[in-house]
Amino acid sequence: MTYQETIPGLGELRLVPVDPAVHADLLHGWVTEPRARFWGMGSYTVDEVREVYAYLDGLTTHHAYLITLDGTPIGLFQTYRPEADPVGERYRVRPGDIGMHLLLAPGRRPPRGLTTAVGPALARFLFTDPTRQRIVVEPDVRNEIALRRLRREGFTFDEEIDMPDKRAQLAFLTRSHFDSRPTHP
Repeated sequence: MTYQETIPGLGELRLVPVDPAVHADLLHGWVTEPRARFWGMGSYTVDEVREVYAYLDGLTTHHAYLITLDGTPIGLFQTYRPEADPVGERYRVRPGDIGMHLLLAPGRRPPRGLTTAVGPALARFLFTDPTRQRIVVEPDVRNEIALRRLRREGFTFDEEIDMPDKRAQLAFLTRSHFDSRPTHP
């Protein structure tokens, strides 16, 4: 599935399924940056990154997308069904839950307003499926930047949970809360 929307003042945002054979080098450059330490792939080789995304590509429960703005890659977005992921063993999964991970690319200075606009655009994408009622996230508790962004975007913080590779902050954004917010950049 490909998704696109025009973000006023920024450009055309698109989500394109990751092609491991084509995108492994690009993704490797991003996930091995020090600022991506919470992604957990800092020591991976290009081949290992390719293998991870080839594995994900074969699953029906997990999906990876390249985020582009006017054709330029700006990030990596992953979705997953919580009941098929380790996080689903740590909270009560509800029908309509959808999990997500987001990594904005390092490098050039992003256009003003990009970070604030991406989260709501991704929520709109996820909620295009009428069966989805709640977005689930579990960032590392040390990832202060992600935690601040999630609060701004209206996520409700729940308990901290122990994941296999991190202590995580469980948080949710319901469709009704998202729809009730006055604006979505």
